[in-house]
Amino acid sequence: MAQRHRIPGQLSRGQSILRGIVLAIGAVLFLFPFYYMVIGSLQAAPDTSLGGIFPSPGNITVENYANINERINLFSGLVNSGIFTGGVLLGTTVFGLLVGYALAVLEWRGRGVIFALALLVQVVPFQLLMIPLYVMIARDYGLGDTHLGMILPFAINSTAVIIFRQYFLQVPKELFDAARIDGAGEFRLLWQVAIPLVRPALLTVILLTFIGPWNEFLWPFLITKEASLQPLAVSLANFISNVASSTSNPFGAMLAGAVVLAAPVIVLFIVFQRYFVSTDIGSGVKG
Repeated sequence: MAQRHRIPGQLSRGQSILRGIVLAIGAVLFLFPFYYMVIGSLQAAPDTSLGGIFPSPGNITVENYANINERINLFSGLVNSGIFTGGVLLGTTVFGLLVGYALAVLEWRGRGVIFALALLVQVVPFQLLMIPLYVMIARDYGLGDTHLGMILPFAINSTAVIIFRQYFLQVPKELFDAARIDGAGEFRLLWQVAIPLVRPALLTVILLTFIGPWNEFLWPFLITKEASLQPLAVSLANFISNVASSTSNPFGAMLAGAVVLAAPVIVLFIVFQRYFVSTDIGSGVKG
């Protein structure tokens, strides 16, 4: 009987089983907090015992969602979070693409200094800039209690600039030279040649940027005083601080708000996670 040779780097059957078991355990440990959050939000009476992980059907209710919605209006909070996050996404994507393209593709004096400054911004904590930003936006520009006042400090993201620059550097320069020979201007070249080839970077920036403003609390809390303008993260924090104790099940109501806040992020990642590992850069050049 011929002996079967294993391909170098290929796992044996036992190793594959062991890897599957380890990955399954890791997945369970990672997903358990989300499961517990959903289950806790559906419990009529909080059950902190071990049996509460699998509650009885009689203890399941959606009353917690109704209770928190009566106090902070979940839909209004979601709309404000969507406006805030959408504005940040728009600014981050547009400015990130333009600056990243200019730093990677165009030849101009001082681009190395600008890139170094973009790297330097990474080490400056936002909390250090918060007070002067508040004074400038709220007092000088008069944008307190406005969506624009929330969006402006996050409209340009140096992380997005760096990501786009690195992706544009991987695009073969022959593609840009060929497009210029055909008469394409820089904006047309960016739109029709560069952006389709760095689609994974575009989606990565959108996903990473989405999580930040969607969960942002401190700046929207500082710049907005009107409850009708506050994102859901701020409304939920105010609920926990001020009125949670007045509900019949504050634990369940807080978890219900957390579920509503986390759901869009989870759905977005599930839908687009496959794009993290895809790339089309090599498809534009023949070997």
